[in-house]
Amino acid sequence: FSNHLQQSTHGYPVADIYRDEDGSTMLEVALAGFAKEDLTITIQPEKRSITVSASTSNEIDEAAQRRIARRNFTKTYVNYDDNLDVAKAEANFANGLLTVRVPQRPEIQPVEIL
Repeated sequence: FSNHLQQSTHGYPVADIYRDEDGSTMLEVALAGFAKEDLTITIQPEKRSITVSASTSNEIDEAAQRRIARRNFTKTYVNYDDNLDVAKAEANFANGLLTVRVPQRPEIQPVEIL
């Protein structure tokens, strides 16, 4: 059973990372069943990283007994290219979807020369 559990939780939670029209990087994380109060987002500009984590309480109630994919996790996303201004990241959480917007650094944006 533990092998199946490990396979089912690998990559949890599901995240989508893409570039927006203005060049900002968007990070969308599906977090059904979590409340905003359960989430912690830590930004470390010196490490160029954003860490998203969640912790659920150990209290057993009816909602916790349902089979909703709600478990503790920690995920760190690193900007290895150093092209994003991680310190100016903005986050929004609505309807179980966490959206983090990280703008490009101004000196990285393309300049048209012709």
